[in-house]
Amino acid sequence: MASPATADSDQVTGLMKCFTSYEEDNAVKLLIVKGNGRAFCAGGDVAEVAQSVNKDSWKYGADFFRTEFLLNYIIATYSKPQVSLLTGIVMGGGAGVSIHGRFRVATENTVFAMPETALGLFPDIGASYFLSRLPGFYGEYVGLTGARLDGAEMLACGLATHFVHLNRMSLLEESLKKVDASDPFAICGIIDQFSQQPSLKGSSALNRLEIVNKCFSKRTVEEIISALEQEAPSVAGEWVTVAIQSLRKASPTSLKISLASIREGRLQTVGECLRREYRMVCHVMRGDFSRDFFEGCRAILVDKDRNPKWMPPSLGQVHDGVVEKYFSKVDDPHWEDLNLPARLSHGRRIAPKL
Repeated sequence: MASPATADSDQVTGLMKCFTSYEEDNAVKLLIVKGNGRAFCAGGDVAEVAQSVNKDSWKYGADFFRTEFLLNYIIATYSKPQVSLLTGIVMGGGAGVSIHGRFRVATENTVFAMPETALGLFPDIGASYFLSRLPGFYGEYVGLTGARLDGAEMLACGLATHFVHLNRMSLLEESLKKVDASDPFAICGIIDQFSQQPSLKGSSALNRLEIVNKCFSKRTVEEIISALEQEAPSVAGEWVTVAIQSLRKASPTSLKISLASIREGRLQTVGECLRREYRMVCHVMRGDFSRDFFEGCRAILVDKDRNPKWMPPSLGQVHDGVVEKYFSKVDDPHWEDLNLPARLSHGRRIAPKL
């Protein structure tokens, strides 16, 4: 079964209905999730939410994310195999409906990123669960800088389970449609017949994971940037310089809550991560401690001047006490924590290939 994987509110609701009904349908043996067009998902849901919250109420955003996070949880604990065919761009909501699935097939034109810190948000959709389970501190690097990963890098770090050349994807899909069982080993065997082992580009940060770990294991964002600046002169390739530039441009508040979120995620289940991220995103929608999300969407997605005015403007002005408040319950009598249904499965670890 195939579903387009862009994520505005109607599509999230539609995907929820599909996943719920297919899980109970004995005739459905596996789910194939793919994009409708050139991109798997380019993250357009963020702009829609920001505009709706500005016009109406923060509760619109809270309702959207509640449904989206519930969908992420159902996918992460799904009883039937899901095969995500990741052609083109994979960002935002698209990462949530694909990375939590059992099989994730990347290609030579796949581009994955979690660019939320540049928008005044943070890697959500359960990203604190799967980013924290990447090799070493690579998840902090990807989540804080918004680095763009190609298909080979996705496979190497475990975000993808397989790599199949684009010209063979249609053949893979046809083979999968003939499967008459939900045996994940049989499905894996089919994908293996089409998969390849791509080589990492020489410029990939994964080739210098020891530098990534040395820098991104630091306790604070300020220390991470300082460590990167110390390494930059002696590291070949542009990834260190690009990482520093990205961190300098991103929302200071977003960087700090993102780092704390990923660190928390290391010790939590996927359900616990989603519950915490729901608290965080509700505080963001309400603008309780910062309105950087709305400023980021204005600068990057609406006016496109790419010159956001963050408040507070520096990392030193974002104190630990404020960061901790993002993990707290929302002070509103009508607000509720994210309640997740009891499931037989409790999520799967992302399995690094390194």
